[in-house]
Amino acid sequence: MANSKTILAVVADEQGEVFEHPDLLMAGMNGTDVVRPLAAEMIPMPEGSRLFTIPQTPPIGFDRRSGQRLTSERMPKQWGGGSIQAVSAFLTPGYTRTLLPAADYQRKKMTLPLWSYTAVGWCVEEERFYVAGVQVDLNRQWQPDHFDDRKLDPLVRKALQVNPENRLLEQLSRCALDYHCFAAKNLFFRRWEAPLPTSPTCNSRCIGCISKQESDCCPSSQERLTFVPTVKELCELAVPHLQEAQNAIVSFGQGCEGDPILQADVISEAVREMRQQTDYGTINFNSNASLPDAIDNLATAGIDSIRVSLNSAQESFYHAYYRPCGYQFADVVESLKRAKAAGLYIMLNYLVFPGVTDRPDEIEALAELVELVGVDMIQMRNLSLDPVLYLSSLGITGGGIGMLKMLKQHKQRFPKLQYGYFNRTRETFFPDGYETEWPIHA
Repeated sequence: MANSKTILAVVADEQGEVFEHPDLLMAGMNGTDVVRPLAAEMIPMPEGSRLFTIPQTPPIGFDRRSGQRLTSERMPKQWGGGSIQAVSAFLTPGYTRTLLPAADYQRKKMTLPLWSYTAVGWCVEEERFYVAGVQVDLNRQWQPDHFDDRKLDPLVRKALQVNPENRLLEQLSRCALDYHCFAAKNLFFRRWEAPLPTSPTCNSRCIGCISKQESDCCPSSQERLTFVPTVKELCELAVPHLQEAQNAIVSFGQGCEGDPILQADVISEAVREMRQQTDYGTINFNSNASLPDAIDNLATAGIDSIRVSLNSAQESFYHAYYRPCGYQFADVVESLKRAKAAGLYIMLNYLVFPGVTDRPDEIEALAELVELVGVDMIQMRNLSLDPVLYLSSLGITGGGIGMLKMLKQHKQRFPKLQYGYFNRTRETFFPDGYETEWPIHA
């Protein structure tokens, strides 16, 4: 690293116990390139982050004495010399990774689960973990210490007693208690952003879909919704939340469903009914935005903001990951243009990945999209997928210019462009100072 700190590689034995390697300095990966982390790319590991192993995958680092790049084949002799595994961090929400863990991924024997893999090391001077990341959102509402299941369980039971026939409430009780979805928990805590899953179907076949996988190579993390809620079921949950919750947001388009744009007629009717009953709160629509006419209808019905998901602003990379069924990337662009014309607050749910997002061609393509559409915010969300699977699917080798350089370039070109990680209320769409503060804002 380009500073005085000594950051050692973090490794694990075959039982999963984690150690700092005494002879190996930390390395990271940008795409397929093994690199030395820059000081600006590293931060103390945020509270709420977790460590986990990359099974049967040897770590890569730099020899502490010679500086030579090394792939470590065994644990150090003083620790028994047994099998060794690379270690990854999973960052708490609000942070975007800058480097992947450095490991010999070609040696692994399994497709990795759907997590976002982040480089991690051990700072000798400070005696704590450091990770390759940058904070892009100061909102602390999503920190794990706000979600105490001991307080949640009685609230869920009470809600189910009051509305025993509401299928959507039953679904969200599972999301809150079984899948530990923070948004679902918010519904029962009556605060902040709450989810309104609506669609059991999707017109994308995303490689990293967390609710439906075509094979068992990387199992989905949760079961998908199996029904379309009625307008009544949606409003029974949304209206009280909009009226009573602190910083109230209700959002269509959740991890436990397909894409809500396929249920735009039901959603438009529900939104109209919500707005007849209350003017409070923010109604947000998360989607692949594949049907431009549906965006027109939703805007007329009364949604306030739209968050459009994409892994790339380049058609070839977008199609390789989303594998769209019956629509094209051009339809997504058209939807964004119509959303802007309708006066909606526009966010990109940008699924970022070191070595892809920071490639010069991707930086330019995203800049052209931001300029064409007038994007208000880019949510820098870490793409959760096996690095080998993703890079091979896109046909990418090599690396980019660095995630921090990419962030700075976009902000310099578009001073009004905001970075974030979470959806916002109408009152905070354009906070004071957003044109100058980088890379984060409260």
